[in-house]
Amino acid sequence: MSEVGPRLETLTLKPNGNAPNSRFPVLIYRGAIKTDPRVDLADVIEATFRRNNWLNNWREPAVYNYYHYHSTTHEVLGFARGYSNLRLGGEGGPELTLSAGDVLVMPAGVSHIQIGESNDLFIVGGYPDGRSWDLVRDDQASDAETRDAILRIATLPIPDRDPVTGEAMELWRQAPRSYGIE
Repeated sequence: MSEVGPRLETLTLKPNGNAPNSRFPVLIYRGAIKTDPRVDLADVIEATFRRNNWLNNWREPAVYNYYHYHSTTHEVLGFARGYSNLRLGGEGGPELTLSAGDVLVMPAGVSHIQIGESNDLFIVGGYPDGRSWDLVRDDQASDAETRDAILRIATLPIPDRDPVTGEAMELWRQAPRSYGIE
């Protein structure tokens, strides 16, 4: 029997050094977006994100190759071609391989770095409600900058809709109120 729809995996990441990570789980959708081979998967991914109000979209052949996170918005990455090896959560965190059709939904504060990729990698990204993003490098943020980032992250709303399914973000709504970095 074949699978119906995307397969959802979750990953919970606690604070790690200067990486605050998040009380919300990272959402990993395997085989989330498919299309006819004659249609550009990047276009379908972007249309899906836009339909679910994850805007301010971009298209790039890579993720930054240094640890970083965003404190002003959550982020979604849709993999249109090739594959990417990412490490999440900061130094020593878990590694993921994501490939065409997969989608990664990262809460604000989740540190990430690209540690390997195929030559044909192509990614579509976006942010809930088209929020503007910032970039905080784990290795360059002072203690005061990290505290300020944590305060910004704590004030962010949970997006109204999941970027893949369009449904309410129930796993984030049900997340614990705190995870040790008040």
